[in-house]
Amino acid sequence: MDRSPVGRAAEKQGRGEQPKISRAYSNYVLILLFVVYIFNFIDRQVLSILLEPIKKDLGVSDTFMGFLNGFAFVIFYTCAGIPIARIADRTSRRAVIALGLVTWSVMTAVSGLARTGWQLAAARVGVGVGEAAGTPPAHSLISDYFDPSRRATALSIYSMGVYLGVAAAFMGGSWLATHFGWRSVFMVVGLAGVPLAVLVRATVRELPRGYSEIGPVAQVEPAPFSATLLQLMRNRSFVWIVSATALQSLSGYGILTWGPTFLIRIHGMEMLDVGLTLGAAIGILGAAGAYFGGRWADAMAKRNERWYMILPAIQTAALLPFAYGFILLDSRVGALLCFVPFYFLGAMYVGPMHSVIQGLVVPNQRAVASAINLFIVNMVGLGLGPLVIGFLNDVWAAEYGVSAIRYSMLLAATVGFLSSGAFWLASRHLPEDLQAARDAARGE
Repeated sequence: MDRSPVGRAAEKQGRGEQPKISRAYSNYVLILLFVVYIFNFIDRQVLSILLEPIKKDLGVSDTFMGFLNGFAFVIFYTCAGIPIARIADRTSRRAVIALGLVTWSVMTAVSGLARTGWQLAAARVGVGVGEAAGTPPAHSLISDYFDPSRRATALSIYSMGVYLGVAAAFMGGSWLATHFGWRSVFMVVGLAGVPLAVLVRATVRELPRGYSEIGPVAQVEPAPFSATLLQLMRNRSFVWIVSATALQSLSGYGILTWGPTFLIRIHGMEMLDVGLTLGAAIGILGAAGAYFGGRWADAMAKRNERWYMILPAIQTAALLPFAYGFILLDSRVGALLCFVPFYFLGAMYVGPMHSVIQGLVVPNQRAVASAINLFIVNMVGLGLGPLVIGFLNDVWAAEYGVSAIRYSMLLAATVGFLSSGAFWLASRHLPEDLQAARDAARGE
């Protein structure tokens, strides 16, 4: 007899012992995981607002700072993500999230003790390993708490944590760094996450895989990783969605990481002003874009499921002129006004993208599918985006001086535009691929 968590859940379903979950409690779990995601991005992105003081204090280059904010974090974040997701698909997802939250919070606090660039890089490795335990099991849990017709909206609300986390990192980080120094920032934001981990472990209920699906779901052990990977690589919708998201992330993470430094160097803004202005804009616009992107996608998909990817294709194409305006305009006011539609539109694809990826696999493969997507997307976007811009800043500095950052970011924005075509190609086979996953979940 199978006594694994998956097997026990299947046994309970077979006896009709479904847990009773109210809509209010589902919303509570969503909000709690949303708060965890805010802390995830505070600890991840607070480094962006601190690039200039850390660079001066530790005596490192733009290339090294790009590496520190990119590959020093992302290699271990992505490589640890897949085995941790395999564990989450077999055991308690709430426990995995809680343990990861403790790990990345403590390692963020340790970052404030670094005396050299390489010591800080080592601490960022620890942050990356801890954060690898956050998103994949959270996506899987949310997909069990919310049925397919509400899933894009739920995952969009969860994804709002990205933008509110970045806003808190920029606003709170710039204020703390201005008044108490950059080291205090890591200490404060890191240790604040530990009590939250206790709350997750104590109050979030684990559900049987496929709890929210419409109709019966066959409960089986997760397939070997190689079989899951091969299955996803053969899925046309998945391949195009991941390609589109990787391109958009390269542009988005590059501009997000270097945006504060860009405003300081090009427009002469003070760090605190940048943190408050850019942080508020990212928090409001990003959260609103993510929310409305999911709501509109759920509404439009009732007519045709292709709209889950058609809308991101339209949105990512429409943001390009505003990205160019933000980067090229000499007027500070004009640049910041262009940032408004640029960031609103740039956030709209996130919820539909995550929802579709969860829908393309059977329930007990969802954490791994999310981890594979994050592995590819983050290696390209979070790894290469900040590093390439930092490297080009150094290479072009002799010719363009302080304006080198403008041309580096311009190249990144142009690459992001290519995601529109990939999202459109993903929409072509989406209804058939989603139906195939539903049939597989029913054992047909």
